[in-house]
Amino acid sequence: MKYIAIILLLALLVAGAAYYIVLTPYGPTSETFVEVAPGSSTHAIAIQLARTGIIRTQYAFAAIRTYREFKGTSGTLKAGEYRFDHPATPEEIYNRLLRGDVYTKALTIPEGYNIFDIAQAVEAAGFTSRADFLAAERTNTALISDLNPAATSLEGYLFPDTYHFSRHATPLQILTAMTRRFRQTANQLGLHVGTPRIVLMASLIEKEVSQDSERPLVAGVFANRLAKGIPLATDPTVIYAALLEDRWRGTIYASDLANPSPYNTYRHTGLPPGPICNPGLAALKAAIHPAQTDYLYFVADANGHSRFSATLKEHNTNVQAYRNATKPQH
Repeated sequence: MKYIAIILLLALLVAGAAYYIVLTPYGPTSETFVEVAPGSSTHAIAIQLARTGIIRTQYAFAAIRTYREFKGTSGTLKAGEYRFDHPATPEEIYNRLLRGDVYTKALTIPEGYNIFDIAQAVEAAGFTSRADFLAAERTNTALISDLNPAATSLEGYLFPDTYHFSRHATPLQILTAMTRRFRQTANQLGLHVGTPRIVLMASLIEKEVSQDSERPLVAGVFANRLAKGIPLATDPTVIYAALLEDRWRGTIYASDLANPSPYNTYRHTGLPPGPICNPGLAALKAAIHPAQTDYLYFVADANGHSRFSATLKEHNTNVQAYRNATKPQH
């Protein structure tokens, strides 16, 4: 009887220890990252987690694995970087690796961002420096060589979206994801012929108006001016020329309008050499399907919309109306 009692006591102690090890939370209280290499076995992962203080012991993980194998739900643990910042049970940790709940950082690129804006956003998010990103953007044009063989930049093909990358994502990985997203959108739109011209036009449309309903009208204006050999005379191209030359001062000066850059659409007829930003879906659609009108001009009004006109006289009236509406009241 005495031995039975001892055995029962030992069994209770073992059960209690197992319960404590397997079912009670453990782990860091501050941010800790663990990188699980591709092809790592469950045993190797368990040792790694124990060494980094994420679980109490590798045997807890082994117990979870054995139990799941018995149930047929063991699955495959996913590689990647994981972030731990609070105590958790081995079961919770196992489930995270089973789901592939890897740590990523968000990078949001709004419609109309140019390569300089994107480079700044990438640097602010802590991925790489602005300079390194711009250098990578200009040296990896092979990413779009089938779409635009003459491209000297990825400008126009870095699709606006919210992306999620690992902390260690390289500029090339970021650029690859953005150009892949552009391809997906282009395929959805059936954009296979004349891609460079469409993207270039879409970039101008994107920068000129913020109302999606007005984008086809702007596209129509540009198409009409190009057909008549009238300079596009659009300010965003002048600004982009200054950005390329690293002399943008926050406002357009007479010297900017006189700039001989081929991007200066006040001095040169036709389209500029390439896109001036990265257009979104609405701008691409407008470039593909411009509105059929006789409009040759447009100007903003005081309500954030645009007024369109077919004659210079009507356009000058609209410009004066805008100036009157925005004139400071005394």
